[in-house]
Parts: sequence; C-alpha cells; structure tokens
Amino acid sequence: MNDFQPYSYTDSVTADRPWLASLVGVQDTNTITLDLAKFTEGTHYAVSANPMLQGRNVMKSGIPLGKVTASGLYAPYAGTTSEVQTVTITGGPTGGTYTLTFSGQTTAGIPYNASAAQVQAALEALSNINPGDVTAGGGPHPGTPVTVTFGGQYSGDNVAQMTASGTNLTGGTTPAVAVTTTTAGGGAAASDGTEVLAGFLVSQISFNPGSTKAGGALLWHGEVFAGELPVPLDPANVTAVAPGVNIHYR
Repeated sequence: MNDFQPYSYTDSVTADRPWLASLVGVQDTNTITLDLAKFTEGTHYAVSANPMLQGRNVMKSGIPLGKVTASGLYAPYAGTTSEVQTVTITGGPTGGTYTLTFSGQTTAGIPYNASAAQVQAALEALSNINPGDVTAGGGPHPGTPVTVTFGGQYSGDNVAQMTASGTNLTGGTTPAVAVTTTTAGGGAAASDGTEVLAGFLVSQISFNPGSTKAGGALLWHGEVFAGELPVPLDPANVTAVAPGVNIHYR
C-alpha cells in the first residue's frame, strides 16, 4: 500500500518538538515526499504504541534530511561518515575482564562475555564520552565482535582509535582483545544528493508498514537545538547545505 498523499502544514506551537528552538513555532516549511525505503526502524521511526494508530509506523520529528538527486524524494541526511570501530576477543576466554582506552581515558573492567549494552555503558562512564556519543551493536563476547559507532559530539569525526588490554582475561588459549577501525569517520557518507542538508522534518508522521512514500513538511529556515535532534548531528560537520537553507543552531 502506498501512503503517498498531498501534505500541507501550518503550525504555531512547538509541542512534541524539543529540537525546535524558535519561539514563534514553525513558519517556513515546504511540502516534501519521503522515500521510506531509505529510513531505518529504531533510528528514524518506530512502530506506534498508540492504540489509535495500531499497525502504523511513526517517523520522528526533527530528522535531518537531504534530497535524492535521481528521484527528487527526501531521505536521511548523510553528510559526513561517523566512525565505526570493532572490538574482537580471541582465544576463547572463559572468565576475566578487559579494558578499552579512548583518548587517554580507560574503562573499568568489561566482562569477557559482555553484551553490546555493557560495552556501551562502560564507554559512557568515561569522562570524555557522554550518553549518545557511542552506540554499541553486535556481541555478545567472546564469540561475536562488538561494534562501536561514534555519534553525538563525535558525529562525523575521524576519532582516535581505541586501544584495548586483555591482560585480565582468563581461560581459553592465549586470550586477547583487539580494536580495529571498520569505518573511518570524516569522509563523505553519500554521493546521491543526501550529502547536502536540505532541512529537518517538522513533525511526526504516521505511515503504513510496507509503504514506499509519505508526505511531510521540511523546515529549511529556522533555529534548532542540535543536541535535541532525534539522530546525532554536529553542525560543525555540515559542510554544504542546499540553496536557500538558513538554519541556526544552539
């Protein structure tokens, strides 16, 4: 089922949009069409918990958007690439802990069989990593590597590679832990037009699962709280914007 329909928007309040800094609400918007296939569940939208919208997905407001050159549809802004590093345990340990060091700060001991959530929590406890600066996936150890994606204040940055120490791992055969850079940060993340910031999705929209398109409104002139956006965006890394875009950040 295609959820495409004309969309117009007029609003003067900021309810449910904590990222919107303008005191006079939303004024300058354009009607746009989203390419839903390019958005990711959990990151950009969620299945609605509202009984009135049962069976519908809800796109978050405030998502940075770019315009796909080939189709003219809008998709998530993909400016600069965020760094991804992978933590791998070898040697089949059966006990003990390891540590990670990032820019001079070292975590407390991380269990040999840690989940991705445990690795993320250990990193977020460092003084130079705030909640939202890293997102861990994969795992659990020791059988499966854990990936660490940098966002927040490190979004789009080529950050220093973490180092690891496995001297406290026990059991197995010569257990060890290593960190590799899977994706270096700082480079262009796309070349389809979405590497240019076009603006932000004004409000939540609901759409049917399986739909390919949905209408929305684009904020291209205004002021936003960058730290309140639903996906990480470092304004310092926004090196190019579409003509006419005039966004101020706090």
